[in-house]
Amino acid sequence: MAQSDVLEHRPDDESDNACIQEEAPRTIHFDVFTLFPPMLSGALSESILARAQKKGILHVTLHNIRDYATDRHHTCDGYPYGGGGGMVMRPEPVVRAVETVLSRPQGWRLPDGGDRSELPAWNADESPLLPRSTPTILLTPQGRRFDQGVAAELSMHGRLALVCGRYEGVDERIRTQLITDELSIGDFVLSGGEFAALAIIDAVTRMLPGVLGHESGAMYDSFSDGLSGLLEGPQYTRPTAFREEAVPEVLVSGHHANVEQWRREQSLLRTLQRRPELLVQATEAGHLTKEDRQFLSSRGWEAPIDS
Repeated sequence: MAQSDVLEHRPDDESDNACIQEEAPRTIHFDVFTLFPPMLSGALSESILARAQKKGILHVTLHNIRDYATDRHHTCDGYPYGGGGGMVMRPEPVVRAVETVLSRPQGWRLPDGGDRSELPAWNADESPLLPRSTPTILLTPQGRRFDQGVAAELSMHGRLALVCGRYEGVDERIRTQLITDELSIGDFVLSGGEFAALAIIDAVTRMLPGVLGHESGAMYDSFSDGLSGLLEGPQYTRPTAFREEAVPEVLVSGHHANVEQWRREQSLLRTLQRRPELLVQATEAGHLTKEDRQFLSSRGWEAPIDS
C-alpha cells in the first residue's frame, strides 16, 4: 500500500492475516536501546505512530545506552581485538541497559537528569532471569530478513526489545549472552540500527487493530496474505484526469465485482513485472486461482513445471 495516511475501503476478509489482526494484542510496547534517542523521538511523534500512541495501542520507551556506562566519559565502544578499522560496542553498557530495563515493568526508564553514578544494582557476573515472552532483537545486516510475515509474527508479542547496533558492530558476547533474535531490513549497511528500528516499529504497529483508519487496511498491503503475498496494484484518487491521464474507467463504474477483478489482475501484473519470484512462492503455497494463472499466462507468464 502507498505509504500514506489516506486509506480506502476494502472488503472484509477471512484470510490468515485477518486472524492475526483479531488475535494480536490490543497494545504493544517497544523498549529501544540506542546511543542516539533523538534520532527516533522525532519520527515517533508524527503521523500514524503518534496517533497509535495517543490511542494507547503503541508504547515506546527510548533508553540511552550511554547512561549505563559507569566510567567518567560514559564510554560505550572500544578498539577491536586483532586490529582493524572502526570501533566495536562494548558488552557491559549494552547488557546492563537491557537487563536492567527488562527486569522491570514495561514503561520503566531512568529518570531524566540525575546522577548516573547511582544506577540500579546489577551483577556483571550473573545474568538475571528475563521474561521469555519478550524477544530481545539486535538490528544488524547479519540478521534474518525482516518482511511482512515477520512483522505479523512480532505483532503477536505484547513487548519487544530492540537493540540498535553502531560503529563496526557489537561485541559478540552481546549476541551470545543477551540477544534472542537478529533482524535485517535489507542487504545494505546503515550507520546504525535506529532507522531499522523505526521501520520495524511502523510495520508491526500497522498490523494492530485500531491503528489504521480502516480495520482491513493492512490486509491488502503489498506482501500481505490478503494479496496472496503479491504486490499491490496501482491506486488513484481525485482528480479523475491529470495531465490528460484519466483514472481507469472501471474504478469509477460503481461495479464492485469488476473493480475487485481489476485490482486482482493489476496486482498479478505488477508482481509479474517487478517481482516475478513472488508468483512462484504464491504458486507453491497454492494461493493462485485458476483464473489467476490464466490471466498471467495471457501476459506471457510460464507457471513452474511442478505446479
